[in-house]
Amino acid sequence: ITLEVMSPDVCDLTLIDLPGITRVPVTGQPEDIEKQIKHLIMKYIEKQETINMVVVPCNIDIATTEALIMAQKVDPEGKRTVGILTKPDLIDRGTETTILDIAQNKTIPLRKGYIMVKCRGQHQINEKISLEEAAQKERDFFQKHNFFRCLLNEEKATIKSLAVKLTQHLVDHIKKSLPQLNEQIKKQNELKKCEAGPPQDPKEAKKFLTETLIGFINQIKSISEGELIIEENLFVQLRMEFKKWNDQLNEKKPSFHNLPEEEIQFYQNYRGRELLGFSNYKMFEVVLQNHVATLKEPAIDLLSAIRGIFMFNIFLDKIYNIQSVQQEKAEKRISEQFEMEHMLFIQDPIYLKSLTEITKETYSEEQLPLIDKRLTNMKLFSETEWTAVLSSSLIFFQIVVQRMADQLPMMITLFMLKQTAHLLSIDMLSLLDGANVSELLFKDSDVGRKRRDLHARLDRMRIGQEKMSNFI
Repeated sequence: ITLEVMSPDVCDLTLIDLPGITRVPVTGQPEDIEKQIKHLIMKYIEKQETINMVVVPCNIDIATTEALIMAQKVDPEGKRTVGILTKPDLIDRGTETTILDIAQNKTIPLRKGYIMVKCRGQHQINEKISLEEAAQKERDFFQKHNFFRCLLNEEKATIKSLAVKLTQHLVDHIKKSLPQLNEQIKKQNELKKCEAGPPQDPKEAKKFLTETLIGFINQIKSISEGELIIEENLFVQLRMEFKKWNDQLNEKKPSFHNLPEEEIQFYQNYRGRELLGFSNYKMFEVVLQNHVATLKEPAIDLLSAIRGIFMFNIFLDKIYNIQSVQQEKAEKRISEQFEMEHMLFIQDPIYLKSLTEITKETYSEEQLPLIDKRLTNMKLFSETEWTAVLSSSLIFFQIVVQRMADQLPMMITLFMLKQTAHLLSIDMLSLLDGANVSELLFKDSDVGRKRRDLHARLDRMRIGQEKMSNFI
């Protein structure tokens, strides 16, 4: 409810009457009514521009008044809190000096002090006693009171004194706030973040939409190519994740040297009719397939980590949906890659090159059938009957590692960055095809509402600055 009273005889004040704290909900009230009321009160009293009037009846213990406790939380120094003491006619005899100490700011000090008032009671309201007559009765009460008479001389009693003091407090508070007000008007950083907004003219609005979409598409393209840096360089973050992936691959290599006893027994079970010193291809295949399979989970983790980087840099619903689809495609492609690696294929020249690098000897394709025997005699590893299998496995695994180290980053970058940028560009351009410009640009978005609120606030601040300029 907003009530505006206009008269040359009233003070220029804006009063917000906040509800009292309800602890027990009555019929029709929500169970958390107390929490809701406290939240509403805090919303207003925590603002630095407001002066908080804490109304406390004289016949209760002020130290336990929750309204005063809440005010002290948001204004611990009491710079913008005024204490209003009511119902002085209801106090118990013998407590007058205690109440007087509170009114004279001796008990719980507030910078703006306390004012004692005696409002019309329900009986006086029923008797239709006018405000003027009630004000005179209030003054008579304090003049005749043995303890509170002094408050009149100190201008700490009556509603009239309260109105005058509140007006002065408000003027003083505004004067102190004006330097901050000027700074806020100059900066308006929040408004700058919202930008100017779309033009109202339909033709200009269509042009604005086209330019905005093209600008967005160019930004996405620049990000995907590493030309635009948002917070951090995207490709620096990608390289860090790809390096972790490469390190994980390299850490898998030493696992061939120290196989557990149960794995050794498992591999030996595949030995067929071949003699000692001659490798079994099935053993070689099982060794490789098992170790390559251990790389799949880290590969999926790499994909999720890269997805997280993209969502950190740009988070929009459309991008989220597109990348969800792209992540599924990339994960499927990674699974297919591991299925292909289980086929254990390497071109002979590539295998020979890696073999030469490890053994420091040169081999030709004609020597391939004899390699198993020579690897066993070289004693590259421990002398067991499946040394040749491990030797060949290590050579093959190094090639797989190199292949995976390069292919997965390229695969993930293709699906999660390049294709995402391309699909998003197409999706954005499709908005121009028969688009309802008004619906796209002028719908009640959070940014639009914030922009309007900030513009309205700026207008109010400028008006206040003009009106209060003569007080500085």
